[in-house]
Amino acid sequence: MPHGELLVKLDKMGINRKIERWIRNWLKGRLQRVLLKGELSGWREVTSGLPQGSVLGPILFSLFITELSTKNGNVLIKFANDTKLGGIANLEKDRDILQKDLDDLVNWSNNNRMKFNSEKCKVMHLGINNKNFSYKLGTHQLEVTEEEKDLGVLVDHRMTMSRQCDVAVKKVNAVLGCIRRGISSRDKEVLVPLYKALVRPHLEYCVQFWSPMFKKDEFKLEQVQRGATRMIRGIENLSYERRLKEFGLFSLSKRRLRGDMIALYKYIRGINTGEGEELFKLSTKVDTRTNGYKLATRKFRLEIRQRFLTIRGVKFWNSLPREAVGAKDLSGFKIKLNKFMEEMV
Repeated sequence: MPHGELLVKLDKMGINRKIERWIRNWLKGRLQRVLLKGELSGWREVTSGLPQGSVLGPILFSLFITELSTKNGNVLIKFANDTKLGGIANLEKDRDILQKDLDDLVNWSNNNRMKFNSEKCKVMHLGINNKNFSYKLGTHQLEVTEEEKDLGVLVDHRMTMSRQCDVAVKKVNAVLGCIRRGISSRDKEVLVPLYKALVRPHLEYCVQFWSPMFKKDEFKLEQVQRGATRMIRGIENLSYERRLKEFGLFSLSKRRLRGDMIALYKYIRGINTGEGEELFKLSTKVDTRTNGYKLATRKFRLEIRQRFLTIRGVKFWNSLPREAVGAKDLSGFKIKLNKFMEEMV
């Protein structure tokens, strides 16, 4: 990120002059040199980039890329230094519109001296009837990929999430193996906290997005918790359901359902209500027996669409008691939700 362009942008945004001068002084006067095979280069002034680990770095970067946008209605998602462009391309004209947005992004990067790493940029075609059009980033022909890791989640072109389930299972089995080899104790007081802290987070990270679509994948994930609870001495012969009750745990499928409801609460009653208004619609049917925040149900032909959080979570949300969804804050909602789910069969 070039310092000159950054300071110009801050000035245009109307940043307080004293703050702008402070940032200017913070950036200037930095020097660097290179050590190669015992030989040192001369000192050179640093005119771009920000110190790693600084608090200001991410803020200034976000301000710098604020103008990065599309003009044709396609979706542009920015997170840190990752950028994703998406849109529907059923016809040649749709493809041309997407390509025009790509060209605009390239022009922005050239004008702001922040070029995209074209070798890392790829295109993924979604949908069984996708025409698989070709795209370019500048002069670089974008490579087609069938799966890509995005913020720690492996996304494949079929959106079934089976590969992500396999990756999660492989990762947690390695962690469980380390616990077996490195921890001699088999007491509940030792292994249950270790499982909650080191194993379960891998099975639940961003799972509201990649929740398994197929029964076989649900079974794979549940088998991990089955095996982990068997490691504890004295109750190996109890049924899985009895072991969960003994340890005060939910099954992973119930944990995912609980996570869905927490996400819905944030969208409908919590901090993400702005996004929630676009994702959910309150039911127009007035029924005093419902929880007061009943959502409208929608039907889709494709099974994969029905598995999205915005669809699969609605039915259970509508079944929650009024005192749960009417909780004043997220902590109160979790307490009432846990109580409701503990009574579920």
